[in-house]
Amino acid sequence: MDGHDSEDSKQSTADMTAFVQNLLQQMQSRFQTMSDSIITKIDDMGGRINELEQSIHDLRAEMGVEGTPPPPSKSGDEPKTPAGST
Repeated sequence: MDGHDSEDSKQSTADMTAFVQNLLQQMQSRFQTMSDSIITKIDDMGGRINELEQSIHDLRAEMGVEGTPPPPSKSGDEPKTPAGST
């Protein structure tokens, strides 16, 4: 009987190990998906902030406000999309 109990114990341990590994893989996958989504939203927000800064600069230039340096240009950082095409 001891041999049979030992086999059941080994099988139970193997089943639990497989269950935990599967659960961890699912958690990692979900975490990666959420991370990618957050990074995409942050990138989009950064692009919108850059566009807003440029618009403010343009408006100030139209109004004749002097002494404000132009925003630093970031060539190649963000792909530019037309306003309202999100």
